[in-house]
Amino acid sequence: MSDTLSPRLRVMLLEDHILVRRGMELVLKHDYSVDVAGSFCTPRQLFEALKQDQPDVIVTDYALGATETDGAKLLRSLHLHHPHIPILVVSSHCNAATMAVAQRAGAHGFIGKTEHESELYVAIRAVAAGRTYFSRQLSDLAGPINPIDRSDESDKDLSDELLDTAKLSAREHEVLRCILDGMSIKAIAQKFSRSVTTISAQKHSAFRKLGLCNDHELFKVRYQRG
Repeated sequence: MSDTLSPRLRVMLLEDHILVRRGMELVLKHDYSVDVAGSFCTPRQLFEALKQDQPDVIVTDYALGATETDGAKLLRSLHLHHPHIPILVVSSHCNAATMAVAQRAGAHGFIGKTEHESELYVAIRAVAAGRTYFSRQLSDLAGPINPIDRSDESDKDLSDELLDTAKLSAREHEVLRCILDGMSIKAIAQKFSRSVTTISAQKHSAFRKLGLCNDHELFKVRYQRG
């Protein structure tokens, strides 16, 4: 526990799964250095609250419900309108590609939902102090966030290609992530308020860049990486 005389960090939570959100609230209530200043299930609710209050840290999921904005767009909007509030992503999408997109979109930290609760405490304090934080579980994957070294391109297999986010646009990456989540092209189009034709084109563009021919190959690569 932290010294109760120290200033308490004020945190706002954004998580669309109510049990996960309530769980984080309960976890943080056991840390005397943290106050939960707000807890929300939609980005709209969070942005409305931010008009009235400015927390020390925003803790948010990356993949929200199918009707909500995608993770990268949410992070970019938060960073644009509230650049002085550090953002910690807590996500089940624990891979280098998602971390890279999240950091480029404005996230200051990234931890997985399977982490021990103590990791959440540490991560919140780290980003509040102005540091970039990746959990111990994910730190080995953080390398691809840096510029890609192409000197050894010929030795890269398809699994490494999939994580090469420099090849994909942010929208292409989000489309692939949604496909891996089991969403149809129509559902993805509805989620992002774009046409089926546009989403299909972004999917095929991503497949072409990554050397994939069909959904089966995409899922095979994901399976190979565990």
